[in-house]
Amino acid sequence: MMPKMKTNKSAAKRFKRTAKGKYKRSRAYANHLLTKKSPARKRRLRKSTLVHPTDEKRLKKLMPY
Repeated sequence: MMPKMKTNKSAAKRFKRTAKGKYKRSRAYANHLLTKKSPARKRRLRKSTLVHPTDEKRLKKLMPY
């Protein structure tokens, strides 16, 4: 019998699986040098978004469950 696939813990902390099997991620550029960014831009950075479909295959290898 083959051994179980291990979940990559760094990926598991950064991404969450949605009910439809896609991956949710937080946006980049939101943690420093915030004074030059507009309030509207900072508001948009607070929201999460989905991982691009071309990267989903990679994430399936890192997080098989």
